[in-house]
Amino acid sequence: MAVPARTCGASRPGPARTALPWPGRGPRPGPGARRPPSGPPRPLLLLLPPLLLLPLCAAPGASAYSFPQQHTMQHWARRLEQEIDGVMRIFGGVQQLREIYKDNRNLFEVQENEPQKLVEKVAGDIESLLDRKVQALKRLADAAENFQKAHRWQDNIKEEDILYYDAKADAELDDPESEDVERGSKASTLRLDFVEDSNFKNKVNYSYTAVQIPTDIYKGSTVILNELNWTEALENVFIENRRQDPTLLWQVFGSATGVTRYYPATPWRAPKKIDLYDVRRRPWYIQGASSPKDMVIIVDVSGSVSGLTLKLMKTSVCEMLDTLSDDDYVNVASFNEKAQPVSCFTHLVQANVRNKKVFKEAVQGMVAKGTTGYKAGFEYAFDQLQNSNITRANCNKMIMMFTDGGEDRVQDVFEKYNWPNRTVRVFTFSVGQHNYDVTPLQWMACANKGYYFEIPSIGAIRINTQEYLDVLGRPMVLAGKEAKQVQWTNVYEDALGLGLVVTGTLPVFNLTQDGPGEKKNQLILGVMGIDVALNDIKRLTPNYTLGANGYVFAIDLNGYVLLHPNLKPQTTNFREPVTLDFLDAELEDENKEEIRRSMIDGNKGHKQIRTLVKSLDERYVDEVMRNYTWVPIRSTNYSLGLVLPPYSTFYLQANLSDQILQVKYFEFLLPSSFESEGHVFIAPREYCKDLNASDNNTEFLKNFIELMEKVTPDSKQCNNFLLHNLILDTGITQQLVERVWRDQDLNTYSLLAVFAATDGGITRVFPNKAADDWTENPEPFNASFYRRSLDNHGYVFKPPHQDALLRPLELENDTVGILVSTAVELSLGGRTLRPAVVGVKLDLEAWAEKFKVLASNRTHQDQPQKCGPSSHCEMDCEVNNEDLLCVLIDDGGFLVLSNQNHQWDQVGRFFSEVDANLMLALYNNSFYTRKESYDYQAACAPQPPGNLGAAPRGVFVPTIADFLNLAWWTSAAAWSLFQQLLYGLIYHSWFQADPAEAEGNPEARESSCVMKQTQYYFGSVNASYNAIIDCGNCSRLFHAQRLTNTNLLFVVAEKPLCSQCEGGRLLQKETHSQRTARSSVNWCRDRDTGEARISALTTTRRKIPQTAAAELPSRRRWASWSPCSCCSSWACLLGRSPKSTPTPRAASERPLLPLPRPPRLSPAPPPPHPALEPHFLPHRRT
Repeated sequence: MAVPARTCGASRPGPARTALPWPGRGPRPGPGARRPPSGPPRPLLLLLPPLLLLPLCAAPGASAYSFPQQHTMQHWARRLEQEIDGVMRIFGGVQQLREIYKDNRNLFEVQENEPQKLVEKVAGDIESLLDRKVQALKRLADAAENFQKAHRWQDNIKEEDILYYDAKADAELDDPESEDVERGSKASTLRLDFVEDSNFKNKVNYSYTAVQIPTDIYKGSTVILNELNWTEALENVFIENRRQDPTLLWQVFGSATGVTRYYPATPWRAPKKIDLYDVRRRPWYIQGASSPKDMVIIVDVSGSVSGLTLKLMKTSVCEMLDTLSDDDYVNVASFNEKAQPVSCFTHLVQANVRNKKVFKEAVQGMVAKGTTGYKAGFEYAFDQLQNSNITRANCNKMIMMFTDGGEDRVQDVFEKYNWPNRTVRVFTFSVGQHNYDVTPLQWMACANKGYYFEIPSIGAIRINTQEYLDVLGRPMVLAGKEAKQVQWTNVYEDALGLGLVVTGTLPVFNLTQDGPGEKKNQLILGVMGIDVALNDIKRLTPNYTLGANGYVFAIDLNGYVLLHPNLKPQTTNFREPVTLDFLDAELEDENKEEIRRSMIDGNKGHKQIRTLVKSLDERYVDEVMRNYTWVPIRSTNYSLGLVLPPYSTFYLQANLSDQILQVKYFEFLLPSSFESEGHVFIAPREYCKDLNASDNNTEFLKNFIELMEKVTPDSKQCNNFLLHNLILDTGITQQLVERVWRDQDLNTYSLLAVFAATDGGITRVFPNKAADDWTENPEPFNASFYRRSLDNHGYVFKPPHQDALLRPLELENDTVGILVSTAVELSLGGRTLRPAVVGVKLDLEAWAEKFKVLASNRTHQDQPQKCGPSSHCEMDCEVNNEDLLCVLIDDGGFLVLSNQNHQWDQVGRFFSEVDANLMLALYNNSFYTRKESYDYQAACAPQPPGNLGAAPRGVFVPTIADFLNLAWWTSAAAWSLFQQLLYGLIYHSWFQADPAEAEGNPEARESSCVMKQTQYYFGSVNASYNAIIDCGNCSRLFHAQRLTNTNLLFVVAEKPLCSQCEGGRLLQKETHSQRTARSSVNWCRDRDTGEARISALTTTRRKIPQTAAAELPSRRRWASWSPCSCCSSWACLLGRSPKSTPTPRAASERPLLPLPRPPRLSPAPPPPHPALEPHFLPHRRT
């Protein structure tokens, strides 16, 4: 609502002048000083409702101020625009830099980025890299199968018969409490010498392999010694592989027994406390050792399950979840008289990291009560598995039941849902120490092609929750070559220090037979793996020809990124893969969903889209144009994409063949030239192989100069493209100093510095002393101002970054400045490109004063115009700064300038922290649009553990009558209560974090979490706009207008008279998201209300119809057996056929012998199917 006001006796301001200097630059008022009122107090008429003011003017003989009219404020805005444009034209040097480039046209060529050719070349290079690893994998797997087949099992093998390098030996010798030190290991352990290798980021020995054995496995057991015996022959194959391909990194064989043999040898990176590493729990092993599965975990929470037993169940479920990969689907439910899901998930969901985290935290909330009802639990599980309306693996199906025991066999449920085909395997786990009859649990497992396990203590959890993988490996063994396909894993953290890697995996099968003409054993011996570091793949992509905002990315069949500039996990847990979805790495929209779907389907394509991108500092969002081009990487699980802005279609390539000119330009890099030519920062790029990197740019420049004195820019050990462009840009920016900056007086226009940054990696700051306060990244491609300037037209203001929790800016010695930058656009022969960004650094305090002058009624540089005693005048930002608030806010909602002296130290803060009421009004009037996104790679400090004693325990509390009843003391409830008290005292430390360990372990201090980010950007309103913040007597008038050719919003508003109007406060900072597993209910609520993308919870691997499996391209050959088609063609996935007989395990495998069929109880239940597998395993003590 516009409120007109008459100007009584005040003349209109004169025309604005360009680049008005600050007169005199004398002493200015400090930040805390307030200008004395220059007029009478604010009239009470302004407190009336605005509509009553329309016909009013000040009475004769009384001076009064009214809120400025719209055309007045538009006039102020034009003066601001002209002032900014004038300064940038004089000092920015955009036009002069264009002329410099044209004058030096003979020193460079304009090259074109052809997206389709680029992406196909990079995809081919990555395919060749991975294919070399695949060939090495196949040689290893074939050799391992042959070595094991030729091996003869030795029952009497001894530790002293085996000679190997124990990777953990040094750490165990240093640990006096080590089990091997106490027992005195008899194994002949090699002592090796190691050399530092930069490729492995570790000390290695290329002549031997190393062996790692989990802490909870006895090294001297017959099984382990036989495993060490036959795997020793792999050493020569490892060495031969490296001879054929010197770029190979870790080559690893992970055995199903838990033994890890890897090459080259290196000492194990042992943690400070207990080493819980087990290769069978690694993401690459899990993915390579089994086919996809649908799993429903049901947990007995009846009243008898309490105390230690309930804790064991919770831990067991969490360990079971860790055996699942992104190819699997899972749900978890608890049951007593009835069954219900433990989390918000009502159906099977993908077993990705985030969903498993939801389950793990939901399981901790289970309480024990009621009676046991197996029927309710199994009916719920079968209903889950039969739900065909959801995405699922649709291959192996299984039910995992954790209970303390029971008498019901629920045969009627199995007859209804699972017999006679037995398409679902049932695995039963008896948890805790009790006297219940376990025969029904054994029968349920055997009758449904599963296994039975016992978990009496916490030490049995890890082993017995992963044994089921042996059963699921049988279909792959029986399928032979059809199932033996190389798979590439998700990105994960290497346990030996390589950083982020992917691993090619290949299962190793047991080819031994029990006798002539008999069937082969149906077991997987282990998984062979070869690591590929992400950095090695990145080196195959173009780095600097794509410009600051162009990049290459790659995704797998789940949509998780293999390569992406936003793949930057803050914390890495070596037990979990790093899974960042493509739509989470970027700001999601429908176009990107289509691109992702096309890439997963193995198609190639190209699309130009308008999308939102987040700035590097994650404070701003820009709407930009991007060209996406993508192709599949053949023979792999990946697809490759290329993103290019339209202005990066062309780039400059220096052609400095004149060595004299090279030397001349190079001299401007020497620190001796900085005083006259300005300070030069060079991007810390890999210009030459022998260049020593440093985080200190001064030291890096020194290293660079020293190297250039030894080699030439044309040397073969150097990147000639990078070096020539760097030297060329050094000369071009020096000419800008010579033509523009050197002869100008920056102080006259209140400038702290001028600068130029280029694609070639040069950032020149003038004068030299300004470099002391330069805080921007020396790599232009990683500088927020540089990338935003390329994406935005006009002048981009960047105030200093301030956090609400930090102390205000210190305005001393004129060191606080505001960056204003703009891109330099060249047009050469019809080809447009942006090779540089130039700008100025404004003196904050001086420009705050200048801002008040420009937004005032002054007609010239004299004293402010005052309102006479008998006149009625409009307020302005200078004279009436006690009544009128005038601010410049940038496109992210951050304060840039203010006419309030006390707000100068708040420049750079989100404006809602300065004036929440006004910022909310700007948002509600569409000046700003909010964009919410989620950071799935954030690191959060762990929350302190709650007081478990105060939480509901679900434990039966006996009454006085119970204590007086003799029969109660012999009941199960009494025994359960006694168990809880006894084990709670003895084993309390097993379930509690060690405070000392938490302090010393970085993982205990920080953990991955999901953070909600909120950014603001300009909305659809471009015109001048008047409005009112309606709040009764506290109402405020305000005017807002965008400044042309800038990212600024000019706002004039009445200062608030009271705080009664303060409503909601807009937040811009990161906050803990409700999507974290800490609140899975809210996470699901977000999904149901549409706030969250469903695929963030259940990102699906593409399902391939059986009829189309044979027509798949080679890159998806593996899919023809793993996701679904195998289910209809292989009886092994459903268990052996009814007429088959159990095959005894070979002597060479682990001695896990099946128990005989359990005896029938009286009365005997109906007989089971005539050909049941009596495969239930006893608890294996370790």
